[in-house]
Amino acid sequence: MPQSPLDITEAVLRLGSIRHDEMGLDAVLTRITEVARDSIPDAAEVTVTLVHGTEANTAAHTGELALQLDTWQYEQGRGPCLDAATTGAVLIVADMTGERRWPEWSALAYAAGVRSCMSIGLPIQEAVVGALNLYGTRPDAFGRVAEPARTIAGHAAVALANAHLYDSTAMLAAQMREAMRNRAVIEQAKGIIMGQRRCTADEAFGMLARVSQNSNRKLRDVADALVQQVVRPVPGQPTAADR
Repeated sequence: MPQSPLDITEAVLRLGSIRHDEMGLDAVLTRITEVARDSIPDAAEVTVTLVHGTEANTAAHTGELALQLDTWQYEQGRGPCLDAATTGAVLIVADMTGERRWPEWSALAYAAGVRSCMSIGLPIQEAVVGALNLYGTRPDAFGRVAEPARTIAGHAAVALANAHLYDSTAMLAAQMREAMRNRAVIEQAKGIIMGQRRCTADEAFGMLARVSQNSNRKLRDVADALVQQVVRPVPGQPTAADR
């Protein structure tokens, strides 16, 4: 049964409805591949390629064949998804049997039942680029939908960039909270040592640092162990301040 006509409005609404406070980055990527597959006629398989520096990976895919098609490109070091990601271009293979830019990959894709593909570059942020990759089972599946598909990819890039920003911000906030917790327990441990040894804050920190180095443990773990000994002392066990 032929697929229904491309509905750009519905696709954009679905991408725009993504709530980054409710969906993780992986879920956003999966939503993007599903929207593209459901909205673009003849898109039998869809993937999203992300490139960090020289490392490329398939961050989301609709099926195992789609993942394999990308993986073959990574192994060869080139292909439409990699070239689209690094250049930001829209690259179309109308017929795998006549493809000359990536002959080895196109032969593998043809043997797997794929007859055409389209990769659309996704500028996400300075450190990360990507591509939305569409694979079809008939020749010239994407020529007539290239511009509408590019519109959908543009909105997908915005959703993905926002997801990266939200994910990075959330990670930074978590790291800051952890740093504050670490600092708090270290300050507690310093206070305990200062009270027991009648020393300065710098001397107390030096004692913690020496225990950390000698025991090959993180400073935060040494401090936490000392605090826990004071809160719940173990009979007969020396504290860090006694060492």
